[in-house]
Amino acid sequence: MDKNKLYNLPLRNGVGVVVLNQANKVFVGKRIDNPKNFWQMPQGGIDPGEDYLSAALRELEEETGIKDVKLIKEIDEILTYELPPNLLGIIWKGKYRGQKQKWFIMKFNGNDKEINLRTHKPEFLDWKWINISDLTKVAVDFKLDVYKKIQKHLNLLRVT
Repeated sequence: MDKNKLYNLPLRNGVGVVVLNQANKVFVGKRIDNPKNFWQMPQGGIDPGEDYLSAALRELEEETGIKDVKLIKEIDEILTYELPPNLLGIIWKGKYRGQKQKWFIMKFNGNDKEINLRTHKPEFLDWKWINISDLTKVAVDFKLDVYKKIQKHLNLLRVT
């Protein structure tokens, strides 16, 4: 596929979930397909006929096993990111140039034993809880702007 076609690909519709534990630390996972020292919050696509919140809850459970959450806030704006040139035409079978995502902030009411990365289609190699202030230190560069905006929303909630 030529470069012009790649840059004209659509953005994939998706969702993301900020999971806060009782200490207001953020859940992040290390992706299996990128085991460098980059971490991300749970996110994924929307199935046909699925609303944003249902997709977010499904993705959260599919990726982490987490079910016991309470919705704190739905971020009003749609956050977007573009893939870097080296990933264009590769990720998502080459159908998209990035993602436009609806994000949700949720409180995890369970305990860490509920977290299970050994799911049907595992996406994460490892997981940890981090401070809100560290979100932008662990994100892959092309998601950095999204994580900065999420950090601002978390700071406005005064959960820090």
